[in-house]
Amino acid sequence: MPKTVLALVPHPDDAEFSAGGTLAKMAAEGARVIIVVATDGRCGSFTIGPEALPAIRAEEARRGAAALGAEPPIFLGHPDLELDKVTPGVLREQVVRAIRQHRPDVVVAEDPFAPFEVHPDHRAMAWAVSDAVSFAPLPSMHPEHLQQGLEPHFVPEKYLYTEHVPSTNRVVDISDNFAAKVAAMAEHKSQVEFLVEDVMRQATLAGMDLRALLGEMASDPMAALTWALESQASETGSRAGVRYGEAFRYVRFHPFVEGLLGALPS
Repeated sequence: MPKTVLALVPHPDDAEFSAGGTLAKMAAEGARVIIVVATDGRCGSFTIGPEALPAIRAEEARRGAAALGAEPPIFLGHPDLELDKVTPGVLREQVVRAIRQHRPDVVVAEDPFAPFEVHPDHRAMAWAVSDAVSFAPLPSMHPEHLQQGLEPHFVPEKYLYTEHVPSTNRVVDISDNFAAKVAAMAEHKSQVEFLVEDVMRQATLAGMDLRALLGEMASDPMAALTWALESQASETGSRAGVRYGEAFRYVRFHPFVEGLLGALPS
């Protein structure tokens, strides 16, 4: 089992939403879980202004991480919906630094190769993590880190989350950890309200009466989100014969090394 897990995500709720069950499972099994959040989430509300929202989102992220059994999150502080404006090398260096500081056995992040990702922050962070994971082992990649006592580091296991099912090759059984995922998401109250309201507005534009369909859940954003999370986790889990699951594209070593490992006698 991993000793240190590093989740590298663009927004305060992304780790919980996309991999909360897996992170809670690893924490429960004794791993040190660290979440690095790239942006301040200031744009994620229809009702709270960008001046007030970052502090709210940061506190929600601290409570959400605690619900997973993770350490207090690390915030890089970039403005929400502007991560694509950050010089790619700057963001990459921040991720390389985090990898060398914490020396994780596992990195959890979004899959940069998954299609149909519409959010610029997600795309920017996914590629920064992909580059950083690939080259953090090289001493000539940011050699100033060596002068600061940060040694190169190779991450043996990568769990890359994506909504594109054909890209995934591993389902993690989160049946015993689904409640922790829900509890962590419940701490992100402002984001839960925003996510549900966004869906409600789109459903109205599509001519659907989603409030009638959801009944009492329509007036309880967390109940509605829990229903959606449970449906998703149940469908994913059914692929592996478990009650609840989270799916990832799981990557270890270079394909040549994996081929050699596969050829070794058992």
